[in-house]
Amino acid sequence: MFAIVRTGGKQYRVSPGDKIVVEKLAGEAGDSVTLGDVLLAGEGSDLKGTDGLTVAAEIIAQAKGEKVVVFKKRRRHNYRRKNGHRQQHTILRIVSVGGQSEQKKAADATAPATDGDTKKAPKKAKAAPAPAEIDESQVASSEGVVPADAGTEATQDATNSTQDAAPAKGKAKKTPKA
Repeated sequence: MFAIVRTGGKQYRVSPGDKIVVEKLAGEAGDSVTLGDVLLAGEGSDLKGTDGLTVAAEIIAQAKGEKVVVFKKRRRHNYRRKNGHRQQHTILRIVSVGGQSEQKKAADATAPATDGDTKKAPKKAKAAPAPAEIDESQVASSEGVVPADAGTEATQDATNSTQDAAPAKGKAKKTPKA
């Protein structure tokens, strides 16, 4: 069985027995970790539902990645800066794929058994009230207020004024010097 999990902003395809290097996770070597953000799971070419699935992993080691050298330079200004960075990583061994999440198990254990007929339907979210319609007769008519259909003339005037502007510097005609 395989799964695609998301951790540290990246996605990994894992199956039991795989070793992967992920962004730093809390824990020491030998601790077990559950990755609950399962995006896809399947067996061969058959895909399965991901509701409540988790991936169990064991931390092998906490390590640092390769050094990345950051060098900045601005020529002719005597400006040079050199910095280095080593990213923190966690090496994981995938123990199992497809176990139910602990939260789901706890919820199933504490919830009383009920019949299918007595289940309540989930509550629907209330829709937001529609905004009130505004009538043009209610709007105060002053010099600053423009009716809704008068806006087309104003936008046409604005576009005409930009078209009449002077041509760009590169398009200007050059006259030969005498």
